[in-house]
Amino acid sequence: MTVNSGYSRSKFLYTTHGLTYHRPGKLFCHIIALILLWGFQPLLQASALPHGLLERAQQEKLWQHKTWHDLLHYEVEASSVSGYLSQVDDTRFFTAADGKQNPQAELLHTLQAFYLLPSADTQHAQCRFIARFNWLKQQLTEELINLPQVECKQYNEWRAFVADDQVTLVFPAYHLNSPSSMFGHTLLRLDAADDKNSSDWLSVAVNFGADISHDDNSLFYAFKGLSGGYPGFFIVEPYFKKIQEYNQKEKRDIWEYSLNLTPQETRRMVEHLWELKEMEFDYYFFDENCSYRLLELLEVARPGIDLTSEYGFSVIPVDTIRGIKAAGLVDDAYYRPSQVTTLENLLQQIKLEHRHYVKALALDASAISTAAFQAIDAEQQKLILQTAYKYLRYKKTDEARDAQSAETSYRLLTALSQVRAIDIAHAPPVPSQPEHGHYSKRLNLKFGRENEQNYIEAGVRMAFHSLQDNVQGFLPGAQINMGSLQVRATEDESVKLQRLDVVDIFSLTPRSELFDPLSWKILTGLERQLMDGQQRLLTHVSGGVGVAYQPLDRSLLYGLVTLRLERNRGFERTIEPAWGVDTGFLYHFSSGTTRLELSGEEFTNDYYRHRAVLGHNHVLSQNHGLRFSLRRERQPQQAWSEFSIAYQYFFF
Repeated sequence: MTVNSGYSRSKFLYTTHGLTYHRPGKLFCHIIALILLWGFQPLLQASALPHGLLERAQQEKLWQHKTWHDLLHYEVEASSVSGYLSQVDDTRFFTAADGKQNPQAELLHTLQAFYLLPSADTQHAQCRFIARFNWLKQQLTEELINLPQVECKQYNEWRAFVADDQVTLVFPAYHLNSPSSMFGHTLLRLDAADDKNSSDWLSVAVNFGADISHDDNSLFYAFKGLSGGYPGFFIVEPYFKKIQEYNQKEKRDIWEYSLNLTPQETRRMVEHLWELKEMEFDYYFFDENCSYRLLELLEVARPGIDLTSEYGFSVIPVDTIRGIKAAGLVDDAYYRPSQVTTLENLLQQIKLEHRHYVKALALDASAISTAAFQAIDAEQQKLILQTAYKYLRYKKTDEARDAQSAETSYRLLTALSQVRAIDIAHAPPVPSQPEHGHYSKRLNLKFGRENEQNYIEAGVRMAFHSLQDNVQGFLPGAQINMGSLQVRATEDESVKLQRLDVVDIFSLTPRSELFDPLSWKILTGLERQLMDGQQRLLTHVSGGVGVAYQPLDRSLLYGLVTLRLERNRGFERTIEPAWGVDTGFLYHFSSGTTRLELSGEEFTNDYYRHRAVLGHNHVLSQNHGLRFSLRRERQPQQAWSEFSIAYQYFFF
């Protein structure tokens, strides 16, 4: 075999180790050539490629196989010469210089890399790309032979840590107070074989997420997340850390979906996960996110299924659960309530006049011995003590153990053991599964009459839930609308943009005897306001903070103080601020939701808007609804009413 070493100036040839190369006339060049020869010794094994291996791979056009595209994360890309581009943004993931956009070159270079001699400095391709290696062995059984013997020590050590018997899809529910978790999240859990004595706390979590700087605030995170400013990585870590993060610290319920992957499919996915270890992807909040990357993993696990092609502009985690279920991958679901959900459920079972004991006992257990507490019936005593103990442990989740709390815990447990009452299961009721809720995107067609004028309005919302939408599968009191557009046609005007909500978030979390969260809202975009007899398109940013309570089951009563900054051509100043209030009552019926809202704002230029809105959303089915609205608004020297009815269709 002749190797071009770069020394082409000599007329003489020299042969050593089976290589023929041009020999320089000077001894030091000879020595340099030997050093280079030794440094490139692993490349020499390429000469041992079995006859017909590359030819067979090309005849079969294996680089066009969907499994090869899945393993390399190729997607159709018109700007690429080959028509494909890998989503992996790390050169270490490819063996060919142009492997990111050339599936054929990457496959042929990968086959050659399998025949390199092992090196102590780098992982061998048989180990580094073990999922590719095993798939190609299945496709080229007779040709891929006489391979060098390789010991995959690092891979074997990693595999000893990662179980591969069962796979569970995990969905931590919505968390409005975290910008990265407003739409929920998905990750995978790798479990050992089904054993009643085993604990899923010992399982391994597979998570894809953005590498976020702790210095980034929420607005900066949103901008970089939308624009691909963060790199994304797969992370494998113990599952108990995710339980602590989501279930305890962030107070999020968790849904766990057992998948019916075969042992072979699970191993294939884990092998590919090894290939993705420390590999960098672009991270985009709406599409190339945690859920999308997990769908790609499952496509590798079960060749032939297509989970990703139906998603375009956005990939909402709950929508991917629907897609996975539709593909027949889900066996069953398990609900894991958060600590807060468990505590609130226990609190609801304690009589109202006894609830103050919970906080009091968590602070000081001496009240146990009082005559008033001892007069309470045994079942209520047991509930109070259980709740007080769990509440104390919850409050100490992120704190070091101290002597006082340890003493209080001991006294509560001692008193609990002495209460003679029948043990009653007080588990929180299992809510509707998230995927049973309406789909994330929405189309609507509205007919209405405003200020003695009829109109027709059409709109689309990209994501994902409003306060009055069908609450099944969603958090009551949670509103997250992104990219909501309304276009209106009136009797005497042309079609105009009526409203564009870029971000619309409303978080109503009820207070209780144990928890006192704040409720808040933020809204920004464009909207038309009737002023001086004409509809003006204005820009605004609005926000507010306040409190919410639950006076009745399935209800919310709230009040917020608001601040609004408005850019309006009808005002003298470019930006006009206003203070206001937003109060309301929300009630969820079995067939829909009714909302009464009283709100308004007073601008610093003495202009004001006061409004009362009564609306009801009637649920026709999971993804169909009718919304009725009656509105009365007052401004300086004018007042008017509006009535509308809208049909809403949800899709993804």
